[in-house]
Amino acid sequence: MTELTIIVEFETNDGCEEEFTTLIREHARKTLEEEAGCLRFEVIKPIERDGTPIPNKVMVNELYANEAAVRAHENNPRIPKVRAANAPLLKSSRLILAQSLSAKPAEGMTTMELNASNDD
Repeated sequence: MTELTIIVEFETNDGCEEEFTTLIREHARKTLEEEAGCLRFEVIKPIERDGTPIPNKVMVNELYANEAAVRAHENNPRIPKVRAANAPLLKSSRLILAQSLSAKPAEGMTTMELNASNDD
């Protein structure tokens, strides 16, 4: 099965970035708790090359196990409420849906688990 990535670039209205970030972080937390097919949901703050935060810009990077997991997310009963709460805070948003091209890790213990098992 092909993992799918959703990346969304948000531009907030002036003075709304903090409130939007709070709402989207809570949405990310709940999505990870409620949806087994959601493998990652990061809220990201874009920055300039010198590290300066770009005002009114927020992104999310989501990873889903497969198309069925994306559909389950889109059909989550919370989504209409999330969109309604976010709408007055946003100037624009741009969604990108993509297939993951990364190779799946081998089955078994992760590197962190292997390292931890040697910590006697």
